[in-house]
Amino acid sequence: MGSAENEESAIQISETTKSSSLFRYNSPLAQIILIGLVCFCCPGMFNALSGMGGGGQVNATASNNALTALYTTFAVFGILGGGIYNILGPHLTLFAGCSTYVLYAGSFLYYNHKQHQAFAIIAGAVLGIGAGLLWAAQGAIMTSYPPVNRKGTYISIFWSIFNMGGVIGGLIPFILNYNSGDKAATVNDGTYIGFMAFMSLGTVLSLTILPASKVVRDDGTKCTNMLYSNVATEIMEILKLFYNWKMLLMIPAAWSSNFFYTYQFNHVNKTEFNLRTRGLNNVFYWGAQMIGSIGIGYTMDFSFKSRKKRGIVGICVVAVLGSAIWGGAVANQIKHRHGVILDFKESGSGFAGPFVLYFSFGLLDAMFQSMVYWSIGALANDSEVLSRYTGFYKGIQSAGAAVAWQIDNHNVSPMSQLIVNWVLTTLSYPLLLVLMVLAVKEDSKEEEKTGEKKEDSKEEEKTGEKISAPGHNGSLSLSIDFSGCLFQL
Repeated sequence: MGSAENEESAIQISETTKSSSLFRYNSPLAQIILIGLVCFCCPGMFNALSGMGGGGQVNATASNNALTALYTTFAVFGILGGGIYNILGPHLTLFAGCSTYVLYAGSFLYYNHKQHQAFAIIAGAVLGIGAGLLWAAQGAIMTSYPPVNRKGTYISIFWSIFNMGGVIGGLIPFILNYNSGDKAATVNDGTYIGFMAFMSLGTVLSLTILPASKVVRDDGTKCTNMLYSNVATEIMEILKLFYNWKMLLMIPAAWSSNFFYTYQFNHVNKTEFNLRTRGLNNVFYWGAQMIGSIGIGYTMDFSFKSRKKRGIVGICVVAVLGSAIWGGAVANQIKHRHGVILDFKESGSGFAGPFVLYFSFGLLDAMFQSMVYWSIGALANDSEVLSRYTGFYKGIQSAGAAVAWQIDNHNVSPMSQLIVNWVLTTLSYPLLLVLMVLAVKEDSKEEEKTGEKKEDSKEEEKTGEKISAPGHNGSLSLSIDFSGCLFQL
């Protein structure tokens, strides 16, 4: 009798959530959209600012030093961020992280008038702390909230919204500096003020994100029954990541995934184009990211029934495309004539090749990073574990970026930077394939029905990780097909 009542109750919950799935504030889709909007306003605008090369300044030294400080602290707090998120939860973690972006944009507004880089460097270091918190929280949300068999789709939804921030952020300097032509090399005050306004909005929006325990999927199950952790536990779990073979296989991919920004921003966009064209280029660069994330998200969710096979195909697609784009970059670098500055209206056909290359860089960046996030999400379902995994990824990624910005500050040739980027990204593909083959398990029939994945006890004993099946408590649950969610959005 009790069992029948429980089944009937579970069915009623499922039907209720199904009927209002598009409008529920506590649905995974709504929360992914909200975290996308937060990142639209904060790191999205930061990306637009960085994408202009030199932070919009004629001399890139201040920006390079600020970014080095940023990624140095980011490397530390990226790794610690997962543990901090597990202790503080999403509200405090995201709010603290987002507030540091406003300070960073304000430091360049100050630099426009005083030309003192100390404030920019300090603001960069503070932003590194905040970014570590924000991205660890974002990674946990993006990889643990969605249904297991639709993580690629949800990642592409997030990535599209997030990179719309870069598109809008690129329009700001393009519009405000449109009439300057070749006269202006430094963006005006209004550009920085516009960035600060968006970043402030994102800080407020961060308070709308729900903890995993309050997010309910359309089948009536909660994403995870996460209990907030403690400092001692998180320290031990973070230390374990450094000898976790899964994480070690991801280090080249993590290191290279922001390493290439220095070359793309400072030696393609900044060196080859004038200011207003740089803003226009960024509109298309971040727009290309939206296309790339949707394409790879579809491939890694729908191309084959086998999850492992989808992962392998996705990695191979990115590897082939990446090799073609880096080959095109070498050809462009060989042809580039020092001192020739391109304008989208006045340079004619000479503008087309470098513009297409920069657009392709955006496409590759989104596909590469979405591929890595999908790979992380395929390793576990539990929010606690995934927050540590994504924090580790962002920490290593930021360490690579800190090194890259200082390499550029020491005047290493653009061709040398290009070759290093190509080698690093190429090295990451076979290691990710090994990860797919050895670590990613196929869905069982039970997993296909419920959208959940149980880790076997032997693997838990080997890795020391706690992988739980979120929301699975023995009650009846109904599966809901999310295959149309991208089109419903």
